[in-house]
Amino acid sequence: MLMEASHSQEPAHCDAPVSLSLADFSTLLGKVYQGPMEQVPWSKALELIRTHLRANYVTLILRSPASDRPGLMVNASEEGGTTLPGEAMYNNYYYALDPFVGLPADRVVTIDDQLGTGVWCNSELYQQFLKPLGIRYLLGADIRTDDGVECRFRVCRNADAPDFSEADKTICAMLLPHLRRAVDLHSRMDVVESERTLYASAIDRMLVGMAILDETGAIMRTNSAADEILADKDGIRIARGSLDVEYAQENRQFQRLLRQAIMGHIGNAPAVMEAMSITRPSGNAKLGVLIRTIPLSEWSEDNKRRPSCVIFIRDPERKSQASHEVVRKLFDFTPAETQLALQLANGLALEEAAEELGISKNTARAHLRAIFSKTGVTRQATLVRMLLSSVVALG
Repeated sequence: MLMEASHSQEPAHCDAPVSLSLADFSTLLGKVYQGPMEQVPWSKALELIRTHLRANYVTLILRSPASDRPGLMVNASEEGGTTLPGEAMYNNYYYALDPFVGLPADRVVTIDDQLGTGVWCNSELYQQFLKPLGIRYLLGADIRTDDGVECRFRVCRNADAPDFSEADKTICAMLLPHLRRAVDLHSRMDVVESERTLYASAIDRMLVGMAILDETGAIMRTNSAADEILADKDGIRIARGSLDVEYAQENRQFQRLLRQAIMGHIGNAPAVMEAMSITRPSGNAKLGVLIRTIPLSEWSEDNKRRPSCVIFIRDPERKSQASHEVVRKLFDFTPAETQLALQLANGLALEEAAEELGISKNTARAHLRAIFSKTGVTRQATLVRMLLSSVVALG
């Protein structure tokens, strides 16, 4: 139970009852809610729980309602690290024999409460797996979020430690609603991150560079296409953590549009969506740039490191990365027809494509006639437009 006095430092297996001060409990709750943002989710919270409950292991297992998705298992161990002894063996075999499952929802129970001491101590899981590891006592709870994520919370003690007390159960019971909310946040953040990765990958495949800037114009994030374009330093480059255009007149225009986009983000000015072209010293075709305000939500906090605008950069010289397999399946092309279609989509003339592929002009013409027949077009320009506007670029 919670105590006003500070938690005393007891030996690992002291029989004195476990207690937490309000300060300790507040710190623990902070770690629970910080857990979804850690590299190993809840590793710090589980270690605090392990220390306070004088346990040797604490485990959190999350399982998605989608049965084909792998779950998440996080551990805190007295040996340090996040992997338990025999974890692989448990996952591969003993998991199916575990009787400490299907616990009453949102209730903290011990294994002896659930099964009875005799049944538990004679079980195959205990005799063959946990007893050799020195584990005797288990405390656990099962919770489920509103999104259907199943969460198993388990705490272990050695045979020479006391069984879990009512005070131990009370502490864990007070944690459960907070843990449920934190798991729900983790689930939602995971969905958002998955969607963000999907969208970023699609933009990469479309050969569009993307740079997100904060309210000072500093770069917060770039995608791989932008990294490649900016690394060339051909017309636009990174300077002092922001973006700079090569030629002075174009740079003044770029910086003015950038300021307008940022003002649309932090003030009452309308959101900006402006486009311009950037000349390249190399003589290659100009870069196309689109600058767009990222609107704030009504409840957004006042933080200068918020995304304020996004810069999209398109290099017309860059070749398509379209998947051969996607093109072949989409239009029912043969492998040879697929190769020719992709060369044409990258801007090569028929003769240039034939030379690039090492085939004769007559062979290339025969492939092109077959391509026309399968796509229903009669002009090379129409074919290229069809390829570039299809889902090919996303494959």
